[in-house]
Parts: sequence; C-alpha cells; structure tokens
Amino acid sequence: MANTRSAEKRNRQAQKRRTRNVQVRTGLKSSVKKAREAIVQADPAAAKQAVAAALRTLDKAASKGIIHKNAAARRISRLAKAAAKALQPAK
Repeated sequence: MANTRSAEKRNRQAQKRRTRNVQVRTGLKSSVKKAREAIVQADPAAAKQAVAAALRTLDKAASKGIIHKNAAARRISRLAKAAAKALQPAK
C-alpha cells in the first residue's frame, strides 16, 4: 500500500498505463494473427492489406514504448518475410 500522496498518484498512473498497454497489446496480437491467417489463405489482396495494418500497429506500439523497438523490428521482419514467401509466384 502506498504511504505517500506521490506514491498513490504513481499507482493511479501505473494503472491507467497498464490498461492502455494491455488494450494496445491485445489489438497488436489480433492484427498480427489476422495477417498470418490471410497469408495462409494465399489471398494476395487480403494478405497485403492485413500485413500492412499489422506493420502499422507494430510500429505504433514500438513508438509508444509498449513493446521494445527491437522486438517490433523482429516481428515486422518475420511477418514481411512470411508474406513475401507466400505471395511470390510459384515456380
């Protein structure tokens, strides 16, 4: 339990940030999942759109400090690589 007014305020701020971060992380996971599903279905138009949305959400989360910038870069790289591999014309 907080002993000082400043500690009580810090607790309130941390709770606000936590709820916001949880919402953003949940949306992030959903967008990446949708992109991966679109890639598996091999629909180029839907996959391209879903991947672009996922990349945008990853970048936003990294810029806000919700996930680490290197973690975002790693996820973006893997997602883009999977999309490129799935969407390239079959030989």
